[in-house]
Amino acid sequence: MRRIPEFGGYWHVIAGGIEQGESAVQAAERELREETGLLTHVGSGVSAREFVHAPTGEPADRDAQHDPSVVCVIVECFHVVAPPGWQPKLNHEHDAHRWCPPHEALRVLRWSGTAQALAQILPSA
Repeated sequence: MRRIPEFGGYWHVIAGGIEQGESAVQAAERELREETGLLTHVGSGVSAREFVHAPTGEPADRDAQHDPSVVCVIVECFHVVAPPGWQPKLNHEHDAHRWCPPHEALRVLRWSGTAQALAQILPSA
């Protein structure tokens, strides 16, 4: 999914925060429903570490982790299977989507930790 320019304009997997009282799995299922309309259960998952420049929200290199303005965020990533022929219904956070092979998705994702998680989750990545 491509986030709208006001939200960065970059390609990313479906993502979002955990609301009070939710598990990571429940949050993932809710975010999928809200951002794409997909009603499903999430499969196996892995944790990823992302380094972020706190003032800007921009990705930081792992080498910058000792910079006081850089924070580490733990991201839970899950595997989901959509039914054949299913197409997402974009919400206000996205302006485009595309289906692509895993190796291409790894190349276009902005967040390196998320891309590494995707490589772990998808055997053909």
